[in-house]
Amino acid sequence: MKHLILIFPVLAIAGCTSPALQAPGAAPAPTLNATPPPPTTATTVEQFDTTSEAERAAAAAAETGGADAPLGVTVASLGPPTEPGIWLKTPLVDVLTEGRITFAGKSINVELRPSGGAAGAGSQISLAAMRLLDAPLTGLPEITVFAK
Repeated sequence: MKHLILIFPVLAIAGCTSPALQAPGAAPAPTLNATPPPPTTATTVEQFDTTSEAERAAAAAAETGGADAPLGVTVASLGPPTEPGIWLKTPLVDVLTEGRITFAGKSINVELRPSGGAAGAGSQISLAAMRLLDAPLTGLPEITVFAK
């Protein structure tokens, strides 16, 4: 008798947390923008991405070259979708600052947040930033990071 084994792929998105799983009274991540958090009932990508059309347009208006200082290359996973905004948490910065990232020929302006990780550790990228870069949400894109 032959055995049929079905393997169901499990999709795990690194860093995903629900507001219910966050520590009570935990302060939101420091930020340079005021993008509202997603509703607690959010279940779709569109509901979790609360950036405005103006925020997306400003991010997409990134100019390449110029005075931007290259910081390095990092591999990024999707960060917590409950953290709104267009950002990258990375060990490549020590303080909250404005920056620019590139992936597959696309360049966007982002908020660079220190991750506190060791040099060479990976980064986390916001859902909105992944969408603007057309990066696969379940992938681990290699991103070039610049400081403004």
